[in-house]
Amino acid sequence: MTIYQQILGQTELGRKQLAVLVDPDKLLNRDIESIAVTAAKAGVDYFFVGGSLLVNNELDQCIKTLKSNSEIPVVLFPGNNMQMSWKADAILFLSLISGRNAEMLVGLHVIAAPYLKLSPLEVISCGYMLVESGKTTSVQYMSNTMPIPSDKMDIAICTAMAGEMLGLKLIYLEAGSGAQHSVPVAMIEQVKQSIQIPLITGGGIRTPEKANEAATAGADIVVIGTAFEKNAGLITEMADAVHMASKNIR
Repeated sequence: MTIYQQILGQTELGRKQLAVLVDPDKLLNRDIESIAVTAAKAGVDYFFVGGSLLVNNELDQCIKTLKSNSEIPVVLFPGNNMQMSWKADAILFLSLISGRNAEMLVGLHVIAAPYLKLSPLEVISCGYMLVESGKTTSVQYMSNTMPIPSDKMDIAICTAMAGEMLGLKLIYLEAGSGAQHSVPVAMIEQVKQSIQIPLITGGGIRTPEKANEAATAGADIVVIGTAFEKNAGLITEMADAVHMASKNIR
């Protein structure tokens, strides 16, 4: 079974999933090992690995550590086309459909495509939508794009529908790393109601309550990152909160 088939299967069953985003730039190897062990015990569904820059050349080692200490699938979540490793299981082939930067829509993908064609990675196309979060995030700055205003539900809905019609396999609503506010519940709800493909959301989700809220609203996969970097134990609470939402689907 491919990772995408796993995502689809869980989504069809109404089972909410949790992805832990690991940034190799922000964590020491011993911390990554601890996170992997904790996540495995907590029943985390996926590791997403990536960051805005990745300046320390530790991507391969990070993935190796995660896979050595758990059986959780490792999915690349690249900030640019240099963040690729054959050691991972899959890659989210992100197209920033909320922006108008051609490089982020398709330009960098053209450069990466030959590499990915030769790699053993499962390539999962994903419509990436940046949502205003109350501050300028790394994603916004590095991508040179304007986020969708958090109160413009119609823009978010139409953008997600367009992504689905273009054949993208996932839609990702992103507030950005270190976001002041997470994606609004109403936006998650309305986007989910407008598409048939799985919905991911992340950014600014710092508490189990927020994680449960996002999953209950319609996110099929909830992503946490910054919140657990100072408290790995929070992963267990987040996993419980997201999985519990499977029983509370609206």
